[in-house]
Amino acid sequence: MRLTHWTDYSLRVLMYCAQCEVQQSVATIQAIADQHGISKSHLTKIVMTLAADGYLQTSRGRGGGIRLGRPAAQIVLGEVVRKTETDFQMVECFGEGQSHCALLPACHLKQLLAQALEAFFATLDGVTLADLMNTTPTPLPALQPLTFRSRAARSGQKAAAA
Repeated sequence: MRLTHWTDYSLRVLMYCAQCEVQQSVATIQAIADQHGISKSHLTKIVMTLAADGYLQTSRGRGGGIRLGRPAAQIVLGEVVRKTETDFQMVECFGEGQSHCALLPACHLKQLLAQALEAFFATLDGVTLADLMNTTPTPLPALQPLTFRSRAARSGQKAAAA
């Protein structure tokens, strides 16, 4: 299974906003687009969808930008992925319609993949945005705090290394 770019970018936006909140700053679509090399117009659509779902608050004008719509500890990754992904049909027989698979009557793959998908979501349901950002009292041990550098700073670092 592979997450769509939409879900990937949605999670990146939420993580960026959570990091900005920790740093007491406000995120902007332009800053996120520059940081991740994502089209600003595509990112605008994602931000508007996340705002409509209550994950973000947006404001225009001076001092405006994007903020989390609720505390990071209340944003569960499994919920975000379910809302942003459109298709969890891993194989043809997962669908509602008639399957053309000749193995279906004796095949156990469908059940195995359904269990794997259930385990995938069980894992994501146990992780909040705060867990990802190391802002909870007991953060996940393998995660490191994120640092954000502009694309120009990253390019300068690459040029200096060469």
